Amino acid sequence: MTMMISQLGLTSDTLHGETVIVTGAGGGIGYEAARALLWLGANVVIAEINQQNGRKAEHTLEQEFGKDRVLFVNTDVGDEASVKNLYNLSIIAFGKVDAVINNATIAVLGQVKDLPIEEWDRSYHVNLRGPVLMAKTFLPDMIKRNHGVFACVSSTGTAFLGGYETFKAAQVHLANTLDAELEGTGVIAYTIGPGLVPTETASKAVAQLAPQMGMSVDEFFEMNKGAVLSIEEAGAGFAASIVFAEKFRGQEISSIQALKAADRWTQNFGAGETENDSVKLSSEKRKQAQALCEAVYVTLKEQSDDWKRRSLFERQWIIRDFKKTAGMPVEEWLLTLERLRDSLRGEGTVLHPRLEKLAGYYEHLAELAKGYEKDRVKLEENLRHVYGWRDEVKELEKMI
Repeated sequence: MTMMISQLGLTSDTLHGETVIVTGAGGGIGYEAARALLWLGANVVIAEINQQNGRKAEHTLEQEFGKDRVLFVNTDVGDEASVKNLYNLSIIAFGKVDAVINNATIAVLGQVKDLPIEEWDRSYHVNLRGPVLMAKTFLPDMIKRNHGVFACVSSTGTAFLGGYETFKAAQVHLANTLDAELEGTGVIAYTIGPGLVPTETASKAVAQLAPQMGMSVDEFFEMNKGAVLSIEEAGAGFAASIVFAEKFRGQEISSIQALKAADRWTQNFGAGETENDSVKLSSEKRKQAQALCEAVYVTLKEQSDDWKRRSLFERQWIIRDFKKTAGMPVEEWLLTLERLRDSLRGEGTVLHPRLEKLAGYYEHLAELAKGYEKDRVKLEENLRHVYGWRDEVKELEKMI
């Protein structure tokens, strides 16, 4: 059977020589992520608390990819001695660890008022204490080598999931903190969410959750069918995120975004760009769009230059906020606008970057201004500028 990861245009040596630890890789998404990483050429360490599942995964993957690239280490991610043992055995086997995917999880469900505190402690042990111990254990070597990826795995939901998702959401803040602390290094931290995936763990959780929401399991999945990914798709997304980690630095992404990044990369159109074959612009329209693109570029470049003159704390906050809201770093947005401008100068097809997120950033900026500017006159003046920037982006989107 053809692996999904092989259909994205990536090569089987993309991650050659890299070593990746996937926690909770004895089954489900973690197993499929390990399998995709092995196809990409990486060495993989399966950090799994269930010894039977871990051994089975190791054996199956060895048969498919060879014995010298797979290692199972029985690991309780919430236990400091166990994580240290994982580190030692990984170094003995492969000499270094280049990336960590914090996939291990347990799903604790129930209403906050009813859930025993022991269940909260059990969830914390795996879903937050674990990633913190992994960071403390593996980041120092990555920083010394100025190379590494640390991926947290998030989930956000609704009622009856507080004992689980409180700590999964905390992983987002952990990754954001690490992103700030790792600024200027070759070590990357970000968060990835798998989406709704029918794993054994998820199915058991839905079986408990759906009745509390007044529906059957089938009705639950039917209602959310547009967001459902297969286990292999989610795992392939995890693996692809390691390949494109620099693109996702400091962001909270999904498996779908990582898969789309890989798919776009094979087309060589860069960050979020596609060729617009359906719209043929006249010479006059090209000139108008080119001028508008230049205006959008100059505005964003001036803002980016201004951020660099801010205090360290303020600069870091602004840059992280921009990445989170606009979907990618400002440098990539500037490069995207440069490519669009160049395509408008010629006579061929025009690149069509997805500009709605950049427009959304200016909407976000306007909402922030409403929250902190008390002077009515100043607020109106600020909003006039911000909405002007937003409208330029929207107009450019329409023209191309």
